[in-house]
Amino acid sequence: MLGSSIAGKSVIVTGGSKGIGYGIAKVFAQHQAKVLVVGRDLKVAEAAARELAKAGGAVSAFAADIADWPATQAMAKAAADRHGGIDVLCANAGIFPQAKIEAMTPESWDEVMAVNLKGTFLSVKACLPYLKKSGHGRVVITSSITGPVTGFPGWTHYGATKAGQLGFMRTACMELAKDGITVNAVLPGNIITEGLRSLGPEYAKGMAAAVPMGHLGEVEDIGHAALFFATKEAGYITGQTIIVDGGQIIPESQDALAQM
Repeated sequence: MLGSSIAGKSVIVTGGSKGIGYGIAKVFAQHQAKVLVVGRDLKVAEAAARELAKAGGAVSAFAADIADWPATQAMAKAAADRHGGIDVLCANAGIFPQAKIEAMTPESWDEVMAVNLKGTFLSVKACLPYLKKSGHGRVVITSSITGPVTGFPGWTHYGATKAGQLGFMRTACMELAKDGITVNAVLPGNIITEGLRSLGPEYAKGMAAAVPMGHLGEVEDIGHAALFFATKEAGYITGQTIIVDGGQIIPESQDALAQM
């Protein structure tokens, strides 16, 4: 059965205490993985880990700022100490403060770059020695359709980091192939998260109207895609992306949706 190879594997999910990261961690826990949920706030991460443990597997929490090199090293060591190594890194953590170019500060740009792009690099670098030893090394990056495929006003910095992650992936997968490590990315579209819910039902309804399938995705939808990349069966796939968006990027215009 697809996913059975995940049982007992050591998995790190950065940004795993909420949103898409929580959905990824939940799917891995359901498949009996040993999951380290990483977030900036330890109490929030611990609460998420307790809830996720109900799904199965062994789930624990760790607090780290992934833009900080010593913190990412400590994160990797904690996973290895608790779970006997690291088999899968889900580099999911990211921030998305909205500001158009005229209003955006250089400091805000730098912060988004540090967390989303530098954080991906540091997380991979910190986990690399353990992934090499695994024999089943997998890196799954949470990118986005915003940046690599589409654009949205106010997210130039976010889109730049999400596109940058794919540039990182395409060379990283070549460098790490000799060690049997694959590097792939999931590109979510409009997914129901706490942040989206906070914008109200009318906003969510408008977003769903842009999706041919007629509804927004669930965080577990991204988790299932990440799980696939982490399986034994996906061992010959590297440097690739999966868009999970309900067909959102396909229509060439609003009229195309109306014709449905």
